Amino acid sequence: MNLEQKGVDMRIGVDISSLVFKKQVNQIILISGDSDFVPAAKQARREGIDFILDPMRSTIKDDLFEHIDGIRTPSMNFSKIKSN
Repeated sequence: MNLEQKGVDMRIGVDISSLVFKKQVNQIILISGDSDFVPAAKQARREGIDFILDPMRSTIKDDLFEHIDGIRTPSMNFSKIKSN
């Protein structure tokens, strides 16, 4: 199987911009730690959108950190998850 991702970050960035300019959201939670999203985060914050990042416990670069409103990574307690 040959899987390729081309332009996915750009498409997500365009979707973020569209949501922001149409004023369809007041908060965006992005599950990523990719610095490719700096322009989208910057634009959203300039338009007054609360931009939260969940990097899934990964480290993020300083340039991304300076353009977000907060980081949230929920902790999961796997001992409470029951298997069937």
